Amino acid sequence: MAILPVPILKDNYVWLLHQHGLAVVVDPGEAAPVAARLAQLNLRLAAILITHHHGDHTGGLAGLRAAFGCPVFGPPTVTGVDRPVAEGDRVALDDIQLRFDVMAVPGHTLDHLAYFGHGALFCGDTLFACGCGRLFEGSPAQMQASLARLAALPGDTLLCCTHEYTLANERFARAVEPHNAALLARMEHDEACRSRGEPTLPGNLACEAATNPFLRWSEPAVIAAARLHGALDDSPRQVFTALRRWKDDFRA
Repeated sequence: MAILPVPILKDNYVWLLHQHGLAVVVDPGEAAPVAARLAQLNLRLAAILITHHHGDHTGGLAGLRAAFGCPVFGPPTVTGVDRPVAEGDRVALDDIQLRFDVMAVPGHTLDHLAYFGHGALFCGDTLFACGCGRLFEGSPAQMQASLARLAALPGDTLLCCTHEYTLANERFARAVEPHNAALLARMEHDEACRSRGEPTLPGNLACEAATNPFLRWSEPAVIAAARLHGALDDSPRQVFTALRRWKDDFRA
């Protein structure tokens, strides 16, 4: 299975997976760039996966569905989803020989889902490279629990999130852990990627565990930084809550 990001809008990615001449796309915020990439690669769209209801993840859904007539899997809250799925379900795409386990990961939105399969995680706006999504609907407790579930997946899992926020997230991570050598090396690598016009994604969960402060709530340096920014104790939820509030107002 090949996986590639299709840039859309300002900083979104649509993920395109393909094999055997068939493709699956995840979170098509626009139709035209996806259709052009499918045509370029001579692929037929077999299915669409949706993580949550925000327009920059669903804006191209109607156009692609009209053009290709393919099934759309996602939360039942999303207009255009004809194969609603929820926690514990499995998306089985026999034509393309792909299977994905569905995980409910509320926090960014209450209907947010992630799809895990074939060594890759498609997590929308829940977990970002060196960051996590804002809390528009869910609680800090929900988001921290969702992130803990994702962090428990194998370290070699490919992280396929849907925004190129990596450099900004890394600047915040450095404010939290200025002496994290793995983070400093990652920043150098990712800055070089962006200077060449290349995406920083996909990454992997082992790298996130070593550098992403929103998964490092048990690290002494992260706890100390969170306590300086309002954490009431050293618990993962308090540390996460303080970090997320700090990040909301952070300016590098």
